[in-house]
Amino acid sequence: MLILEAINNPPQFIALISALVIGLTCHEFAHAWTANRLGDPTAAELGRLTLDPRRHIDPLGALVFLLVGFGWAKPVPINPYRLSHRQILLVALAGPATNIALATLAALLLRPVQLLPEGLAAVGTGALAFFLFLNVILAVFNMIPVPPLDGWKVAMGLVPDATAMRMRAFEYGPGQMLLLLLIVAGRVLPGGLDPIHLLIDRPTDIVFGALLMLGGVSR
Repeated sequence: MLILEAINNPPQFIALISALVIGLTCHEFAHAWTANRLGDPTAAELGRLTLDPRRHIDPLGALVFLLVGFGWAKPVPINPYRLSHRQILLVALAGPATNIALATLAALLLRPVQLLPEGLAAVGTGALAFFLFLNVILAVFNMIPVPPLDGWKVAMGLVPDATAMRMRAFEYGPGQMLLLLLIVAGRVLPGGLDPIHLLIDRPTDIVFGALLMLGGVSR
C-alpha cells in the first residue's frame, strides 16, 4: 500500500500528503473557477470556489489515493442548463490540466533543487519527482472515460447533444458503481489484468518521463 511505503520515507510521505491536499484541491477549484467564468456560478454559490481543502476532499477518494496513488475529491456541482456541452467539456478539462500544471511546476523546480548540497538535493529531487508523478496519475486517471470522472464529461462534450443527454442519465448511480467495480477488480485481479492500471500506466509513463526530462532528471 502506498501510504505504508511512504511512512518509512519522510520526504515521500510529505510529497504524498502534499499531492493529496494540493493536487485534489486545486483540481476541484479549477473546475469551479472555470464553470463560474463560463457563466455557471453554481459551485461558487455552494462555497466550492475556494482553495480550502475541507470544501473539496472526499474521505473515500482520499483513502483510495493514499492506498494506490489515484483518487478523487467531491465532484464540483454544475448546472448543465447554464452551460453548453462544449463548455462542460472545458470545465472537465480544467481539473486534469491543473494537475499537469502542478506537475510541470514541480519539474521546473527540479533544476534549482539539484544545485543544492548533495544530501539536500537527493531528498528534494525525490520529493518533487514523487509529487510530480502523483499529479500526473491524478490527471491521467481522471481522464478515463468512466463516470463520474472528467473523461466521461469530456466525452459528453464530443458527442451530439442527444447522445450526451443519454450519457448524463448514466453518470450517477450505475456510472459510479462501474468505477468502484473497476477499482475493486484492480485489487483482486493479477497485476497484468488490473483494468485501471492497464488504462493509465502507459500515458502516465510517457508524461512523467517527459516532465522529468524537462527537470533535467534522468530515469
